[in-house]
Amino acid sequence: YCVEFKTETLSHHCALENRPYARWMQYLREGHTVCVACQPPAMNTDTHRCSGDGHNADGSKILHWEAVGNSQCQGTWKKIRQLEHCSCPLVHSFIFT
Repeated sequence: YCVEFKTETLSHHCALENRPYARWMQYLREGHTVCVACQPPAMNTDTHRCSGDGHNADGSKILHWEAVGNSQCQGTWKKIRQLEHCSCPLVHSFIFT
């Protein structure tokens, strides 16, 4: 499954990232919608959920995220909806880890 989030805040450290494999962090923007897929091995084998997916959160709850590989690139987002069938665009598409 996938979860759509609206980014609320992000640290300035994301824009400063210039390592080739992590340049995607430069393109994160406040107010943009991002799509995050829950796939193995991040998926819990008992619950079939990914940690941090906002399962019990409504659209007003502020949730925190952190980029893998740069713990200073972090921020908050709000859950928009969960999609059982992922159709995440290639841009602004991520996975839970």
